[in-house]
Amino acid sequence: MSASSIDYQIMWNRLIAVVEEQATTLIRTAFSTSVREAGDLSAGLFDRQGRMMAQAVTGTPGHVNAMAESVTHFAREIGAQNTFDGDVFITNDPWMGTGHLHDITVVTPVFRKDTHIGYFACTAHVVDIGGRGFGPDAGEVFEEGLLIPITKFAERGAVNPLLIQLVRANVRTPDQTVGDMYSLAACNEAGNRRLQDMMDEFSIDDLDGLSDFIMEGSRKATLEAIAQVPSGTYNATMTVDGMEAPVHMQVALTVEGSTLKADFAGTSPMSKFGVNCPEVYTRAYACYALKCAIAPQVPNNTGSLLPFEITAPEGCILAAKRPAPVSTRHVMGHLVPDVVLGALHQAMPDTVPAEGASALWNIQISARPSDPDSDLPNREVLMFNSGGTGARPALDGMSATAFPSGVSTMSVEATEHVGPITVWRKDLREGSGGAGAFRGGLGQTIEIEAREGYDFFFNAMFDRIENPAQGRNGGGPGGAGAVELSDGTKLRGKGRQKVENGQRLILSLPGGGGYGDPRARDRDQVRADLDAGYITETQAKADYGLDD
Repeated sequence: MSASSIDYQIMWNRLIAVVEEQATTLIRTAFSTSVREAGDLSAGLFDRQGRMMAQAVTGTPGHVNAMAESVTHFAREIGAQNTFDGDVFITNDPWMGTGHLHDITVVTPVFRKDTHIGYFACTAHVVDIGGRGFGPDAGEVFEEGLLIPITKFAERGAVNPLLIQLVRANVRTPDQTVGDMYSLAACNEAGNRRLQDMMDEFSIDDLDGLSDFIMEGSRKATLEAIAQVPSGTYNATMTVDGMEAPVHMQVALTVEGSTLKADFAGTSPMSKFGVNCPEVYTRAYACYALKCAIAPQVPNNTGSLLPFEITAPEGCILAAKRPAPVSTRHVMGHLVPDVVLGALHQAMPDTVPAEGASALWNIQISARPSDPDSDLPNREVLMFNSGGTGARPALDGMSATAFPSGVSTMSVEATEHVGPITVWRKDLREGSGGAGAFRGGLGQTIEIEAREGYDFFFNAMFDRIENPAQGRNGGGPGGAGAVELSDGTKLRGKGRQKVENGQRLILSLPGGGGYGDPRARDRDQVRADLDAGYITETQAKADYGLDD
């Protein structure tokens, strides 16, 4: 290696620390629990062409990989002639950002010696953006909340007061939402300070050479990894719950040498409701699945993402057209990796996991006084909950773990602190992991009640109720999910519903599919699962053949 290549490699490694501090700043300053507790965010550095050079480890693939496309939109819409030192750009446009209005993306141009050299960008999910609230009931994106087009949050260091007024007037949680906007800007500024320090240390004044080094190295490594996959066309289908009707997902994965294309032709058309997914989000999670299986050791940046060509027919549920409702686009988006990995399993057997719960069981709770004349305040509460992941070729699935989103579990204490609810139960759901030589991960059972003086409405956005996660290589399906009240009343898996004071909402989260023949599971492991309460006695006998 030449000395310059060694320097570039050292600087590349340093960039990871820079963007990780950027993300940490956002977590520490964020107002919304979805950011500071769950890590539902992304942060990264981009060159002046809008190419992602580095991303923080903290964050979700949907945010990160969609943000990798969105910065180019900012660069085009604002234009170099209107980009100044001290500017901060903003949008939550689903088709220009990360797929729905609740995600706010903030981009800050980086200047050095009065010359524009790149951008920092970050995204975070805010608790409320107005409209119907975070849920699938809307018929158009216009009903789902306030859309902020690509514009300037600040120009030459001065925040736009009209934008702040508009946001505060249109959301239920003005302090939280505006506070998060400032947090996003602050996180980019933290990244900028660390980047300038690094550039001082290495005596460089632009990012062009370093960016080209990163892009070319990552691209070549990804192409080499793709070339190891046997050439051919691999097809997979999967049926999931959807909202008004089941959704058929279909993908054709074509590998020719170092070229890989994933085409979702044949997938169900758009829904009338907000479970539609803009194509940018579909690409983000399809790329994530492929990269995890094919090139997991290659750093994630524009160079390593470009070799994956992802397409979906415009107007299908995975390539929603404006102005389709897209509020809960994560439900379909989080299920994309399962169908992609189903196709890849044919090309790379004994590599990918079984299907999992996959889609987060997010729940938006609107607590309202039972007495309309009460002076008690309204409260908005957002919980992120996870079912079980699919079993792996040589390991059990992970229980109550968010895959593919990667967000953290939100603690009960933090959730109860922001709203008048009590979480009476939150534990692993016995028997919900699919049977197999390697068992699927378990889902959870969660029990929620409004405190005295309150009822609550909740926006359900759940899947895997009618169509549980399927196993691989002879493994059994994971347990299906369920939504009900404590009196046994069955509730819908999607849509706004009411829970009156004194009733408890019970969520039974789905488990992951099993991998391999259950009868091949180690007998001692079956007994250990039984002793731990992971499986029932009936399952031990019927699924695993345990007779003692």
